[in-house]
Amino acid sequence: MKRVGIMQPYFLPYIGYFQLIGAADLFIVYDNIKYTKKGWINRNRFLRNGKEAVFSLPLKSDSDTLDVRDREIAADFRKPKLLNKLREAYRSAPHFDETFPLVERIVLEEERNLFRFILGSIRAVCGFLGVGTEIVSSSSLPVDHVLQGEARVVALCRHAGADVYLNAIGGRDLYSKEAFGMSGIDLKFLRSKPFEYRQFGGAFVPSLSIVDVMMFNSPGAIREHLASGYELT
Repeated sequence: MKRVGIMQPYFLPYIGYFQLIGAADLFIVYDNIKYTKKGWINRNRFLRNGKEAVFSLPLKSDSDTLDVRDREIAADFRKPKLLNKLREAYRSAPHFDETFPLVERIVLEEERNLFRFILGSIRAVCGFLGVGTEIVSSSSLPVDHVLQGEARVVALCRHAGADVYLNAIGGRDLYSKEAFGMSGIDLKFLRSKPFEYRQFGGAFVPSLSIVDVMMFNSPGAIREHLASGYELT
């Protein structure tokens, strides 16, 4: 039985994203979709002084109609500034010494293309956490990319030989089991179980970047939650 997951690219997303990757046999990341300015493609949340704050990748000014794969990171991106922001926020975290070199390697990557930069960061985190799922870009698959929404997802799944399509629980209102069933594909939604851990002694701040998770939890503890901390509905 082959499980396929498909998602937009996000920069250092929350742990549920990596649970979806780990639950799949093949994970497809959209690169030929429109970049959304108000979304979370190039930004995420981290913990600073007990509250959530945002870090981001600045982008080169360009047309809002471009796909993610056609956007570039700004030439004046001050990488040391972002690294210093994360260093100061987490330097006292229990797993800082093993996690920060990974974050540093990701941020210092010389790639300027937004999609390739984010894809590289996703693969780097998966490598660190021992997630071996094959990850490919949507445009690399020979389907009709003029298709939109559910029809496009079905086409990608069919080409990939999927028996099961895995989607995050937030997609329940977007897709119907009947439409996938007509193509012989079982639609499943991944619901993450709560994963609360000690941060710096204050009230727990949930749904932060995987960076926060890695700073406060060992790779082994994270792998265990990736493998069992969810249910499929």
